[in-house]
Amino acid sequence: MSTHDRHLRVGMVGYAFMGAAHSQAWRTVNRVYDLPARVRMALICGRDTGKVADAADRLGWDAYTTDWRRLVESDEIDVVDICTPGDSHAEIAIAALAAGKHVLCEKPLANTVAEARAMAAAAATARESGVRAMCGFTYRRVPAVTLMRQLVAEGRLGTIRHVRAAYLQDWIVDPQFPLVWRLQRDKAGSGALGDIGAHIIDLTQYVTGQRVSGVSAITETFVKERPLPGGSSGLSAHVDGHGSVDGHGPATGLVTVDDAAVFVARLDGGALATYEATRFATGRKNGLRVEINGSLGTVVFDLERMNELEFYDATRPAAEQGFTRILVTEGEHPYMSAWWPPGHIIGYEHTFTHQARDFVEAIAAGTDPAPSFADGLQVQLVLDAVARSAELGSSWADVEPTLEAVAA
Repeated sequence: MSTHDRHLRVGMVGYAFMGAAHSQAWRTVNRVYDLPARVRMALICGRDTGKVADAADRLGWDAYTTDWRRLVESDEIDVVDICTPGDSHAEIAIAALAAGKHVLCEKPLANTVAEARAMAAAAATARESGVRAMCGFTYRRVPAVTLMRQLVAEGRLGTIRHVRAAYLQDWIVDPQFPLVWRLQRDKAGSGALGDIGAHIIDLTQYVTGQRVSGVSAITETFVKERPLPGGSSGLSAHVDGHGSVDGHGPATGLVTVDDAAVFVARLDGGALATYEATRFATGRKNGLRVEINGSLGTVVFDLERMNELEFYDATRPAAEQGFTRILVTEGEHPYMSAWWPPGHIIGYEHTFTHQARDFVEAIAAGTDPAPSFADGLQVQLVLDAVARSAELGSSWADVEPTLEAVAA
C-alpha cells in the first residue's frame, strides 16, 4: 500500500474561533504539502446539536456529535484535536491518550499546573505505545519566526542579552463588552496572561533556546464587573425577563481574570527579558512584537508584518550597518516552498496548516512533535510564577522546573 493510501481520521472537539482555524488547516494541508498520510475530517463535536451540525456542514466535517467521549472512544478516529476552553483540556486529552489517539491540544495546555502535569504525564505514558501529543503554539509556524530562530541558533546574534516581547489587543476596552468565558477564571484559567501571554512566553523561549527561570510581575483587572451575555446567566442574583437584576438595571457578573500582565524575567542562558500582555491597548487589534538583542546583532518580528524580519548585523563594516528588511517569502525559507512565488505573502491561517503538516509528519515518522505537552507544562509553570509574583506584590518568583529539567 502506498504511503498516500494511509489515512489519519481526525475528530475535533470545539467549533468556534480555533475550531474554524484548525478546520481550515485540516482541509488544506494535503492540498499544499506532499505528506505520508492523508487527513480525513471524520467527526466534529460540540454541545449544541444545531450549532455543531451547522459547523460540520460549514467547516467540512463528515459527521458530528454532542458527546466528546463518543468521539474519543471511536475506533474510527486516529487523531483528537482539542479546541475547547481550557477547563476541559485535561479531561479530554487524558481520555484520548488513554484510548490510543494522537492528540493536538490548543494552548495554553491547561488552566492549572496540576492539570498540565497530569497531561504531560499521560502524554509520556502514551508515547511508549507510539501515541503522539502536541500543544498548539502556532506562532512557531510563522516562517519569519522559524527563520528568526535559525538566525539565533546559527550564532548570528552572538550572545543573547535582551529579550522584549509584547502582545497587545483591545477587544475588551469597552466596559460594556459582555462577560464571555475568556473573562471567567473557572473556564479560562487566567486572562491576558494565559490567553496571549502564553504565546509570547513560548515564542521567545523557542526563538532563543532559553527558558524563563524567574519573574517579577504585576497584573491588573481594569474593568471588574461586566454585563452578562444576553442579559441572563446564573452568575448573578435574580435576573428578570428584561435582563435586569431585581428590576434594577442590566445583569452583571464579576470579571475573575486579569486584563493585563507585565513582568520582567531572567532566562536560564543569562538574558534579561520584559513581557507585556494586555487586552486594553486601545487601537491594537492583534499586535505581537518580539525583539532579540545580542552581542553581534538584533532581530525583530512584528505579527502585523508577519512576512518580514528586521535584522541588524553588527559584524558588517560600520558604513554598511543598519536594519535590513528580510521578506520571508523565498522557497528557501521555512514552510514557503509549497506556497507561492517569491514576494507573494501568506497570512495568519497558514500557520495552522504548517502546524497540521508538522503533526502529520511526526505521527507518520514516529517522532516526537514540538511543542510537546512537556513544553506546554513548562509554559504553564511560567504563567504560575507570574501569577504568584503578582499576588505577592511583585516579589521575585522562581519558575519551578519540570521533571524533565530536573532529570537532565
